Order: sequence, then C-alpha cells, then structure tokens
Amino acid sequence: MKRREFIALLGGATAWALAARAQQGDRVRRIGVLMNYTADDPESMARITVFVQSLHGLGWTVGHNLQIDYRFGAGDVERYRRFASELVSLAPDVLVTSGAVAVEALQRTTRAVPIVFVTVTDPVGGGLVASLARPGGNTTGFTLSEYGVSGKWLELLKQIAPNVTRAAVLRDPVVVGIGQFAAIQAVAPSLQVELSPIDARDAGEIERAVTEFAKRPNGALIVTATAFSTIHRDLIITLAAQHKLPAVYSYRLFVASGGLISYGPDSHDQFRLAAGYVDRILKGEKPADLPVQQPTRLITALNMKTAKALGLTVPPSLLATADEVIE
Repeated sequence: MKRREFIALLGGATAWALAARAQQGDRVRRIGVLMNYTADDPESMARITVFVQSLHGLGWTVGHNLQIDYRFGAGDVERYRRFASELVSLAPDVLVTSGAVAVEALQRTTRAVPIVFVTVTDPVGGGLVASLARPGGNTTGFTLSEYGVSGKWLELLKQIAPNVTRAAVLRDPVVVGIGQFAAIQAVAPSLQVELSPIDARDAGEIERAVTEFAKRPNGALIVTATAFSTIHRDLIITLAAQHKLPAVYSYRLFVASGGLISYGPDSHDQFRLAAGYVDRILKGEKPADLPVQQPTRLITALNMKTAKALGLTVPPSLLATADEVIE
C-alpha cells in the first residue's frame, strides 16, 4: 500500500461520514484504535489494512457508516495514557488496541466503553479480564499465545543451532516478560542452555547488552513478543547478524526482515478476528459475553539466507514442518 493511500485510510474521512449521515440518515459509528507501534511502521499499516478491510466485509465502511480515529503509542507508556484519554474523549462506540500496556491505559480511562484487544499474553494473570470464558467488565479480545510457547522458542533454537549453550532472552521487564522467561527457564536445563535475561528499555541498552553477551561463544538470542522489540526489530536483526548469533522471534515479520526463525500466531489474523468482535459489539453484544480467544494456529517461519550466513545446516525435519521458508 502506498503511503498516501494509507494516510487516507487513517484519516477516517470525517467529512464524508457526516455527509453520508446527512444524506442517508445512517448512524455513523465511531471506533478508536490505539496501536502500539509508530504510524509509519509498515507493520502498523499492514495490521490496520487487514482490520479495515475485514470491517468492510462485515458491512462497515469508513466514510459511510463508520469513522475510525487512530493513535500510535510507539511502545511508550506515557503516550499510551495520553492517547487513551484522547480517544475516550472522542466518545467512541468501541476501542481497539494491542498489547497489555495499551489495554491497561484504556481501562484506567474508561470502564464503560467496550475494549477489544489483540496480541496480549496472559490477560487473566495480568488482571485485564476475569477469565477467558467470561471476561467480565468492558474488555475482551484475542491472546497472543500461552506461556508454554516460550519454551518452544528455545527448542527451535537448539534444533537449528545445536551448538548453542547460552541464550540471551530479550524481554519486557513486566509480568508477561517474567512469565515468558520462566517458561523458557523450565526447558533450559534439559537442553543444556544457560539463560541470561536482557531487560532493555531503549535502543542503546539493547546494543550494549547484546554486544556484551556476544563476547562469549555458543550464544544465541530469544526475542520475546513485545512492542519494544518489534519497534526496534531492524536493530536487533542487525546485531544478531553482526555478532553471528542465531535468533528466534515471536513474529514472522522478523524473519521477513532478515531474522533467522520465528514461531507464533499470525498477528494480522488477530486484527481480522478483532473486526469480527467489533462488528458484534456494534450490533449490540457485550464484551463481557464474548470469550477471550486463543490462537488456533501457530506459524513457524524460516529464513534460509540468514541460516546460510550463520553457517547453519537446517535439519530436513525442520524444513519439512516449517510453514514458510524464505529463500
């Protein structure tokens, strides 16, 4: 999608919406979307496109019976809080967001406006919903994965790079990051891998920590699912290549950008599913009655060019089971 087309998509076409309401008598519904990346990140564009197209397929058209207001938190807690207040002040019919921190910001601002989330790990443990089956309150959505998936990341690393004996886990130093690390730690002894958590809060910390970790041999990286790591994915992928560190990621988009291997849900599909919940809420259903759903399919993506650059021989069994192999 060209940038100007995307900007037009973001605009929500307020004037068109008002004209449609005046001419046709339709009620224009309003959605507030709080993204956790930057506005110019191609992944933001891709996710929003899927969301808007899915809504269109359900009968909701921007400029006709729908207006969408966007804000971009860029992984910054203060921005989430500020933009949460801005979006709620616009009196939306429903709010959509991704990531636990953004959900928390919206919940602090409103307990009345329905909230639909995507890409959240452990919403029950994080206190965002009462349970998966009966979320309660004004919030429901779609989880990223369960903690057990985190152990699979280390298993994949050992499968593609059996000489690895040390792994740095790049995580968010919050409840979810600690939970993911614990799940990796549970399988590490059986795989004979020593773990080192990296609680990076800015690009400089990432660079210093990875550089220091890479001074010893047989190391690898596990990049957990956080907005921060996705925003800085180019830096992380570059550091992994520079220091010859095999790395496993939570999203396919890392592999498409040059990362070695990933395992996790289809993030775009989560926005398609979110559109379905938004449609149901706009038609009268309550978030409390819509169960939080977990991914039904996890995808393994592999970059063969990166594997060759690292001098790795990919096992035939891994090639056979990978959902996508990028040459």
